[in-house]
Amino acid sequence: MKKIEILAPAGSFDSVIAAVRSGADAVYLGEKSFSARSSAKNFDDEELKKATAYCHIHGVKVYVTINTIVFDDELEKLKKAIISAAEADVDALIVQNMGVARLAHELVPELALHASTQMSIHTASGVKALYEMGFKRVVLAREMSKKEIEKCCEIPVELEVFVHGALCMCVSGQCYLSAMIGSRSGNRGACAQPCRLPFSVNNQKGGHALSLKDNSIVNYLGELQNMGVASAKIEGRMKRPEYVSAAVRACVEQRDFGFISDKTQEMLRGVFSRTGFTDAYYIGKTGSHMFGTRTKSDVVSADEKLFSAIRSSYKDEIGNVEITFDFTAKLGENPVLVASDGVHTVKKISDTVTEKAINRPLDKEKCEKQLKKTGSTAYNPTDVNINIDDNISIPLSVLNSLRRDVLNELDTARSVVHNYKINRDYEITFPKFTPPVEKSTRARVPQTKLSDAFKKCELVFVPLFADKRELVRLKNEGFNIGVEIPRGM
Repeated sequence: MKKIEILAPAGSFDSVIAAVRSGADAVYLGEKSFSARSSAKNFDDEELKKATAYCHIHGVKVYVTINTIVFDDELEKLKKAIISAAEADVDALIVQNMGVARLAHELVPELALHASTQMSIHTASGVKALYEMGFKRVVLAREMSKKEIEKCCEIPVELEVFVHGALCMCVSGQCYLSAMIGSRSGNRGACAQPCRLPFSVNNQKGGHALSLKDNSIVNYLGELQNMGVASAKIEGRMKRPEYVSAAVRACVEQRDFGFISDKTQEMLRGVFSRTGFTDAYYIGKTGSHMFGTRTKSDVVSADEKLFSAIRSSYKDEIGNVEITFDFTAKLGENPVLVASDGVHTVKKISDTVTEKAINRPLDKEKCEKQLKKTGSTAYNPTDVNINIDDNISIPLSVLNSLRRDVLNELDTARSVVHNYKINRDYEITFPKFTPPVEKSTRARVPQTKLSDAFKKCELVFVPLFADKRELVRLKNEGFNIGVEIPRGM
């Protein structure tokens, strides 16, 4: 069975490093524009290339979020953002707008598209629709139960499920509260999180009636993997690198060992919590126990001592890429070093000619020891083959230079995975609109008591949950009836 992917958030390059060195299989991040987390540091063109190259060298995938609502006058800017992602060689775009998806497909046909949770997909029929549109992956809404997720797994498309991080009070992608209260739209990446404020119900004092605890279903990773879920997603592009590291480690331990160590559990709770976590949506038992906010004890537990301990766990580069070295040195010839990761093979020939040893000859043990000094790189030489003549001399600086050169070239080869073909000449055009010859009127009403004036309407939309008998009555009385589906559906 294919292991479930551990997908980490990255609001900055420091978070990218924390995610990769803690064991993430993929990271998701945003450019400076069109990111649903506009307050995160995010990445300009050069930073995006740097982050993607670093991840690819380590065998980690990169998904870029272009998951906000986009306005017509921003389409040229959007085009540049999509091309920038393709030039950086990212592995997929996460989008919520069908216009963005269409433009991305026209510009870079081979670039994979992931449907953002902002699309509010929480039914198998929704997943099926996106699969038929050509999306490679669907990010499910965070409000779904195990049973609902299982149903979606019947569709042959990759599914991504949030396993740890913040929950919104509103259905994913449908919140307008921040926009209404302070003109900061969550659907434009600027949510001010007003749901965390002390709203009350029935004049309750000190309550936070809209603030949910963070979701955490990391303990169910085995179940999700068995269902066929492709990716376990961690929320938190606004949070610090230490949070990213702790959450990734918890997911990796649960997936690979079947449990989370006490030390990692303590780190995860300490680094960020709203009086604990909740799994209520997943297990289908919602209620008042889901609500929580940041308390003094939550803040105190996330002290500098904890952050320092987490930082120390990923301060050093990890050699997670196994390679083989083949070194050849013959008397009177130029030494040759070949490195391979199983896919890419790099060969370097030294300018220095191998000479006969005057004092201490170079032996295989010393040669192997020198070549294995790859500590500041992504590489772990698991197999070093030495083929050298007896009684020869080569300066250790030559070995060091060969090692650096082949690994730098291997970095370059590994950093570019796709090399997309980009249709830069594609012009954005708007379809011509021809108004209908006969004017027609449509109405939207909150109830079913209608005056005869509405009979002149082409359609009158009433709530879907209106009494079926009322719908029949309205039709019989000559009204042209449509139904409006609740936003949550």
